[in-house]
Amino acid sequence: MTQPIFAPLPADAITLSGLEILHRMKSGELPMPPMAEVMGMHPDVAEHGRVVFTSTPKAAFLNPMGTIHAGYALTLLDTVLACTVHSTLAAGQTYTTLEVKANFVRAILPDSGLLTIEGKILSAGRRIGTSEAKITDAKGRLLAHATTTCIIFSGD
Repeated sequence: MTQPIFAPLPADAITLSGLEILHRMKSGELPMPPMAEVMGMHPDVAEHGRVVFTSTPKAAFLNPMGTIHAGYALTLLDTVLACTVHSTLAAGQTYTTLEVKANFVRAILPDSGLLTIEGKILSAGRRIGTSEAKITDAKGRLLAHATTTCIIFSGD
């Protein structure tokens, strides 16, 4: 029998706020989702209403035109957008993405270097959370930006 590559969050994680979960993932106390490893994403900052991840594009993400596939950028944006909403949740709350709107401003090239993906909360309501995020390259140039709407579920 094959061992799972990802251990789900422990049952007692429901007693942690979203920000506490993000802090524990950042410190290694809780596992990062497998997608983080595939995408080369690393959490650098986790604050209430703000998160920052970094990632360096890999040749495996090239499209036929020789640039990095937009799916890579959208996955980075979606992750940071959702984690930004997650950072505002109380213990026992969960969420899922309802909508993402992205704009690709500049091609991501194989030599773009370390990318910074920063998300900020726009609204953290009882049932809906919205956030915005941007990707900048190693030279500080804007590559893409996006917004999201997430639905929030309470633990009841």
